Amino acid sequence: MLQTLTRVSHPGRLRVTVVAVDFAYAPEDEEFRAELREWLDANLPDFRDQGEIGPAQSDTTRRTMQRRQAWQRRLNEGGWAAINWPRERGGREATIMQNVIYSQEMAAAKAPGIYNANGIWQIGPMIIRWGTEEQKNRWLPGIINADVHWCQGFSEPEAGSDLANLRTKAVRDGEVYVLNGQKIWISTAHLAKWGLFLVRTDPTAIERGAKHEGITALIVDMELPGIECRPIRDLTGECLFNEVFFDDAQVPVEYRLGDEGNGWGVAMGTLGHERVGTSGLSIGLKQELEDMIEAARKHNPTALSDPDIRERIARMWTHIELTRLLNVRALSKVLKGEKNWPEVPLAKLQWSFLSQSLAELHIDILGPLGILEKGGPDAVNGGHAAHNYPWQRYTSIGAGATEVQKNIIADKAIQLPRR
Repeated sequence: MLQTLTRVSHPGRLRVTVVAVDFAYAPEDEEFRAELREWLDANLPDFRDQGEIGPAQSDTTRRTMQRRQAWQRRLNEGGWAAINWPRERGGREATIMQNVIYSQEMAAAKAPGIYNANGIWQIGPMIIRWGTEEQKNRWLPGIINADVHWCQGFSEPEAGSDLANLRTKAVRDGEVYVLNGQKIWISTAHLAKWGLFLVRTDPTAIERGAKHEGITALIVDMELPGIECRPIRDLTGECLFNEVFFDDAQVPVEYRLGDEGNGWGVAMGTLGHERVGTSGLSIGLKQELEDMIEAARKHNPTALSDPDIRERIARMWTHIELTRLLNVRALSKVLKGEKNWPEVPLAKLQWSFLSQSLAELHIDILGPLGILEKGGPDAVNGGHAAHNYPWQRYTSIGAGATEVQKNIIADKAIQLPRR
């Protein structure tokens, strides 16, 4: 709730306007929280185990993904899998504050990850917006009920931060597009049945200096002949990312999402949802901070008397709270259909900064115990700190490279002068 107060110190000279913001939850939001907590209390105990360390691990990928699949199906049964989707598609049409509450409660309850994060947060909303009724009926039920896994294929070796430079070609031949090219850093592509990919249907666009044109969005069956996924081993030793190669793969024209050549518009909507999704993860970072403080009290209490550690904890708490408010603004714009600028890229930068800073603090606050990996008899919380420290480096490029985001904000939001 906003309340505007205007004060005039002297007629005709100075007018001061103060805007007060009320962040109290409305009664319907408190009812939403109570309903979610009651549902979690009744359903989450079935899924309690030792927890998960980061994303799905290569040595336990199948077990982890099966657990996430079962959890998402349970969420869907209760109407909690895709709260932003329309009610007729299994969602709740959640308000801005209900999204915040949902993230807070899931983090506090330490709920498992979901099976189809790409599908729920990015691809599903784009199918809802751009898809035909036939496409919605074909793909949305499987996404929300975790029947099949989805991936998102945008980046290429020559089109990472500069997405519009993508060159994977799709040539229409009757009722199919013939795909040739390569994608890279595609999360869980080796596990996915379906994927949303951006391809170049007008190869002259880049030469004409119109690289944002001639891009088309295609939904791709990952089991088609002519498609090969090669997992990439990351810094933690796991294989979450993939290279995807297309060699005369034939995708039906009816799988196109939106009009031919309108892929950039589809992509921007998708990235808007992705960056709200990732920025929203910072809500869970408050729980991460509280958990590491609790671990320090139990395993290395003297660290909490160190003035430097105490100052870093205070700074992290302050950053997390400020980012929570920034997330509210970012989510508000997206859910209202407004341009997600500049809150979403700013929130994404904060997510990256906080994720890496907390990972570093976690190692320092546990001391030597922080570097013990999973499997060791003295590892704290299953070696979470040791795994998380290298893993969180990915947030520098996930959902938009940090350096590129800073340049865009400096240029378009702050309008700093160019050299």
